[in-house]
Amino acid sequence: MPNHLADETSPYLLQHAHHPVDWHPWGREALDRARREDKPIFLSIGYAACHWCHVMAQESFENPETAAFLNERFVCIKVDREERPDLDALYMTAVTALTGRGGWPMSVFLTPDQRPFFGGTYYPPRRLSGMPAFMDVLTALSDAWTNHREEVLRSGEKIAAHLIEESGGREAERTFDRPMLTATARALAEASDRTNGGWGEAPKFPQPMAIEFLLRRRIAGDVWALEPAERALRSMARGGLYDVVGGGFARYSTDPFWRVPHFEKMLCDNAQLARAYLHGWQVTGAPEFRSVAEDTLAFAAREMHSAEGGFYSSLDADSEGEEGKFYVWTLAEIRAALGEEKRFFETAYGLTAGGSREKIVLQRVVDEAELARRFGLSPGQAAGKLAACHRRLLTVRTKRIRPGTDDKVLTSWNGLMLAAFAEAARVFDEPRYLEIAVRNADFLLTALHPQGALRRAWRAGRAGREVFLEDYAALILGLLELYQSDFNNRWFAAAARLTEEMAARFTDPAGGFFDTPDDAEKLLLRPKDSQDNATPSGNALAADALLRMAAFTGKTEWRERAEKSLALIAGPAARFPMAHGRWLSAADFAAGDVRQIAVVGDLDDPDTKALLGEIRRAYRPDLIVAAAPDPPPKGAPALLAGRPMTGGRPTAYVCRGVVCRNPVTRVEDLRLLLS
Repeated sequence: MPNHLADETSPYLLQHAHHPVDWHPWGREALDRARREDKPIFLSIGYAACHWCHVMAQESFENPETAAFLNERFVCIKVDREERPDLDALYMTAVTALTGRGGWPMSVFLTPDQRPFFGGTYYPPRRLSGMPAFMDVLTALSDAWTNHREEVLRSGEKIAAHLIEESGGREAERTFDRPMLTATARALAEASDRTNGGWGEAPKFPQPMAIEFLLRRRIAGDVWALEPAERALRSMARGGLYDVVGGGFARYSTDPFWRVPHFEKMLCDNAQLARAYLHGWQVTGAPEFRSVAEDTLAFAAREMHSAEGGFYSSLDADSEGEEGKFYVWTLAEIRAALGEEKRFFETAYGLTAGGSREKIVLQRVVDEAELARRFGLSPGQAAGKLAACHRRLLTVRTKRIRPGTDDKVLTSWNGLMLAAFAEAARVFDEPRYLEIAVRNADFLLTALHPQGALRRAWRAGRAGREVFLEDYAALILGLLELYQSDFNNRWFAAAARLTEEMAARFTDPAGGFFDTPDDAEKLLLRPKDSQDNATPSGNALAADALLRMAAFTGKTEWRERAEKSLALIAGPAARFPMAHGRWLSAADFAAGDVRQIAVVGDLDDPDTKALLGEIRRAYRPDLIVAAAPDPPPKGAPALLAGRPMTGGRPTAYVCRGVVCRNPVTRVEDLRLLLS
């Protein structure tokens, strides 16, 4: 018999709908029951692609004896962290304060008034490696609730006070300026792994936001900033973390060398990494960076794209009960698939017959230039031959049993992927990417915007109830990228409308933004998360969105709100740059002389296209562009107002900071203004 999760839309919650645990979704019914029955709450937070969430479910939540104890002594609530980032951030802060670390599955015990008094992550069914058994934890906490209630309540009050203090207003310590940005980029560069690329030890995460900031600083003139960014991109592209056969990136590497990944694939990671490699190609011209960007977008379009136009959230790490089974190979499988090309491929990946029965995670050991030398080919021929091998292996892999898909559509993550496809469409001049981006934007503005109200999550025809700051901000940024690719004024108008709503519903008068809207369900406190994690913080995205909208519209109030947010975060960002990568890019945009370009002319005119082509020829992170026929349509960016064609020819108007230059009609003149 199903529990209270049976009517939910989240694939993660539905995975638990037939457990013997009497799970409830987070909501009034469960909270009222806890108060009525005077029981503590067991809050379990996870997500569909989380390997250890599946393990704990199988070991404990499917165990009838454990379930019976939970049902008798606790009110059990299950939350999908991707649908409720507010709850996840709030209680992750509590777990980190209690234990010194966090992660998923998250296991938190609350009083009926939502105050956490104990928490952790994964608990095994039996004591293991210093971790207590789950039943021992449950028994001790149930006894404490029954026989030592005052201690439990004091603990809850103390933790709640800590959370409230942590969420309190922060005073501006300093402001971002160019010397500070250079110094922070230098600190990031020096902290990088000079041997293996990237940052940190195992588990090792890809850090696309840090890479993006360093690429921006390279364009700003910090020449040394390119090396650590390029090293990280090259190291990850070899394979292991990166799926060389099918494209796309796994969540993280289990070792410092990028060899063996945790195999789940998340939309948010791949959206950010596709853009990092796109920008890496623009800065360096390295063909492999373009290839990784294109293959990652191809993966997303092939395996994470719904028929309606949205992008799914994730692919599981496991298939057939085994992590990575879908992705790994034996040498025999590779040889059978590749035939006469096997020696070439084995050389590229350093495969030997000595490990013929081992499960292989492909990672390149020989680059195209060396492959070409060994096999008497040009580097281009070697790259083409390797790509053909990858296609043959992908054909074989498609016949395997696929990992499970979390097929819910999240607005914020889709906003990130919308930006990736939209920018790639204009940089690579690829109509297919633009088609995907347009369908995605249309889907987000309809299915996830029912009755004119933006929502966070959609699945199987149903939109959820909640929405968060990151959903607004990521969608605004995605729409602005799409507008700059096809100049359809619908996208800019929608972005402007959403910006007005975001400012009205989320602004904190003390500076920055709350993560939840002003009419959201009241929690223990109104969360305001400022750190970037796997995804950019909603506040960082909001600051970036406001800065860009201010540049398009001339609304100084939006820029002022963004600068107030940046001032609050400047001190922490300088001390902990790895936790503030998206903030640093937004600050870099704010500190530079933003270039605003208005192009006026028939968008199908070859001369208009030539002007736009020159603008798009290089990576220009501090540039925004608006384009329209003369006169521009109603509701077009203010940047276009009062700027007619010159002599009846398509015309570009270039402004930098507060200085505007004379309009130009020739590509050569525009090139000089952009140089």
